[in-house]
Amino acid sequence: MPSLKQIRRRISSVKNTQQITRAMKMVAAAKLRRAQENMFQARPYSDQLRTVIRDLAARTDKESHPLLQVREPKHVGMVVVTSDRGLAGGFNNNVCKAAQKVINQEKEHAEDVRLIAIGRRGYDFFRKRDGEFIQHHIGLLNDLNFGTAVSIGSAVRKLYEVGFTEESGLDRVYLIYNEFKSAIEQRVVTEQLFPIIPELAGEEQYPTDFIYEPSERAVLDHVLPLYANVMLWRVLLESNAAEHSARMTAMESATNNAGDLIEKLTLQANKARQAAITNEILEVVTGAEALG
Repeated sequence: MPSLKQIRRRISSVKNTQQITRAMKMVAAAKLRRAQENMFQARPYSDQLRTVIRDLAARTDKESHPLLQVREPKHVGMVVVTSDRGLAGGFNNNVCKAAQKVINQEKEHAEDVRLIAIGRRGYDFFRKRDGEFIQHHIGLLNDLNFGTAVSIGSAVRKLYEVGFTEESGLDRVYLIYNEFKSAIEQRVVTEQLFPIIPELAGEEQYPTDFIYEPSERAVLDHVLPLYANVMLWRVLLESNAAEHSARMTAMESATNNAGDLIEKLTLQANKARQAAITNEILEVVTGAEALG
């Protein structure tokens, strides 16, 4: 059994840890409020844009634009969004597991699967497993801005467009990230970015055709890249909010666990102190009887 001094030292250590986890929870809660505001502002526009673009894709001939054309997925790309830091429960592990599952599925028919890793945790996870990277971004989530989403979106779009003629291109692109549901819930999402999936299938559902001005190709060249950029921006905001909510929940749980451990250690310390006092009394009584 540990000595009373060792138990008291451990209680002090757990209390210090509890102060750290409580502070981290407060910081995460403050960051979550700002991240939620940014995410909720972006959601209506991105949702409506996705509906419009997929509706447009359903009415448009798939051969009219490279981003709509479906081809055999020999070269697959995946944008995997994790965090740069840990201490967020299963936030990163869940995304990495989902990405690994998709990789295993795609490798059954694809020649290669390449990654664009956003966040240190995802990059480290797949680097240790000999993942093939197109790009990796560390520290990007510390200063989110739309220009970052545009840069990544443009790179992915160009890789898909050159996939017709070059081995370095991509034939299909997935997004894998944590979607923010609430302060205590995140959901891992895997969705296809390219080729763009029509909202509904079947020409009979669209009796009326669009009239394009100045031309169909000019309109598609403008709105389809915008779709990719906005989708990536939405993904980054969702993941950022989900990370802070996961860390806040994890730190709250750690703080509560530390409190429970302190109670157990305090009880153990009291028992050790009582045992020491009992031993001292027995020694005094035994000594007195010996003298008598």
